[in-house]
Amino acid sequence: MRLSQRIAAWLETHWVTPAYSGWLLGGLSLFFFIAATNTLSGWLYVISGVGIALLAIAALLPERMLRSLSVWRVPIHPVSAGDQVMVELVIENHSSQPKSLLQIQDYLPASLGSTAQHAIEIIPAHSTHHWIGSYLAAKRGIYRWQQVDLRTGAPLGLFWCRRSRVAKATAIVYPTVLPLLQCPLIDQMGRDQSLLMNSDRRTQAATEGLTRSLRPYRWGDPIRLVHWRTSARYGDLRVRELEVFTGGQELIIALDSDRAWISTSEIEPTGDNATVDEFEQAVIAAASLYFYACRQNLHVQLWTATTGLIHGNQVILEALAAVQAGEQSQTYSLPSCSLLWLTQNPASLQFLPPGSRWILWPGQSGTSQSTVSQNFPGVGLLIHDKQPLQLQLQAMPG
Repeated sequence: MRLSQRIAAWLETHWVTPAYSGWLLGGLSLFFFIAATNTLSGWLYVISGVGIALLAIAALLPERMLRSLSVWRVPIHPVSAGDQVMVELVIENHSSQPKSLLQIQDYLPASLGSTAQHAIEIIPAHSTHHWIGSYLAAKRGIYRWQQVDLRTGAPLGLFWCRRSRVAKATAIVYPTVLPLLQCPLIDQMGRDQSLLMNSDRRTQAATEGLTRSLRPYRWGDPIRLVHWRTSARYGDLRVRELEVFTGGQELIIALDSDRAWISTSEIEPTGDNATVDEFEQAVIAAASLYFYACRQNLHVQLWTATTGLIHGNQVILEALAAVQAGEQSQTYSLPSCSLLWLTQNPASLQFLPPGSRWILWPGQSGTSQSTVSQNFPGVGLLIHDKQPLQLQLQAMPG
């Protein structure tokens, strides 16, 4: 920014800066004043005086127009990558005078777009004005910004005045979730980790087991659960309630986020023309596998270097929205139980716990599926950079 532009911006934010019409009127007033001193004509003094008076009034009123105005935001609802972020600003006029001819400038993060501007014709006294902006969230992340500028040249348009307001905003953009129809990699882990002694369905079909209590017969109860000895003693039917054992199948999805990833691939994970680097693919894969495992009634947790083990839909989505490659580790070590490891480092596969699965992005190493399967234990998937990610996640592991 040139020196003149910096000076003009400083004047506009701390006092006022002349508009083109202000410079023009100031030049004409100066011209008439010089002409009046040379000719000693009274009417020229009057013209120059009127011009100077207008400039003085126009320099004082814009700053008063911006007084008693407050700006606050409505909370922004989280969206997924590729959706529109709805940003709502509320401008409130606390004074007894209407505010007119205003301009709002909202300084958005670069990933959401450039500075957004909106013009307001009038805000009546003791009322509010709502402005809703829609912006494309092309990339996941957590975006924060807070500066909003109110700008006006009212009422004469000879001077511009701008004042900043603090209106903190947080927009959470979740990663894309691919609609997986199947995932043999998770299905195999679910079968391997089946530790259920007795599920509730098996208990309902059982005729033997630990009896928790006896209760009177209710319409629809299975006859096989009737305890005949107790029923004969009390003279009415008594039904056994069996103990229910529900040991859940657990799955841990671990994302290798404490090391830098090399971005070399360009694939189309959702069928469009967007290019996604390999770490972004891994984040998309983690989100997609998490929701697929939830649909399979698995107890799923996510591990990253910063968060450690976490669970819960919203918590995991927010963690995946914020995670970055090469982030600083918070001394959270990998769990010692079997897990699903998403990485770009082939050397890390040999340190996985027994029974683990892996998904590997080869990067620039040129690793093949057969090479990885021969040199490293476990079963996994090697992601190719020329095939859709969704189809590869639904394929049989090598």
